[in-house]
Amino acid sequence: MAAGAPIVELRRVTKEFGDNLAVNGLTVAIGPRQIFGLVGPSGCGKTTTIRLLVGVLQPSSGEICVMGSDPRHFSTEQRERIGYMPQGFLLYPTLTTYENMAFVARLFGLGWRARRRRIREVLTYLELWDARRRLSRDLSGGEKRRLELACALVHDPTLLIVDEPSAGLDPVLRTKIWEMLRQLRDAGTSVFVTTQLIDETEHCDN
Repeated sequence: MAAGAPIVELRRVTKEFGDNLAVNGLTVAIGPRQIFGLVGPSGCGKTTTIRLLVGVLQPSSGEICVMGSDPRHFSTEQRERIGYMPQGFLLYPTLTTYENMAFVARLFGLGWRARRRRIREVLTYLELWDARRRLSRDLSGGEKRRLELACALVHDPTLLIVDEPSAGLDPVLRTKIWEMLRQLRDAGTSVFVTTQLIDETEHCDN
């Protein structure tokens, strides 16, 4: 991928499920070190777009380029440069905060020493270090969202894809999540985020 080239680019992308048109001719270009916000109501195709970006779904028409490649042909190395925070809580409720982090870190191939250092670094950054021994089922709603974000960041991705990160959170926690996303952007991570809330667009670059 050339320096300064878009890290994500969609050109006239359409996705159909039978007679249902989920994404209609979407064209987007996202540069490095940007927060891009995709805004719309529930059911408008935001999560479908994310699944197209990570290669889980194939477009019915149009072209998608993520970090220089078609998501359908990602190498293992390219997949490991992406972090994904889903809309719902999908981690293991009977594992602790630390154990969930360690499990995800092992999936990405982090060795024991690197894993221990990175987990502490990310949990401290997201103010979860003191909750490292608590079962994830016992975390508050805001803590669960931050744990999902921590797991998406444990392997230090180039591109972070976040699906409605502030859904269901109170205004204080919403503000905290967006502060963290801006800090990640400033540190060099590109962020693709979806939201239903128009006022959250003020936190985005595009």
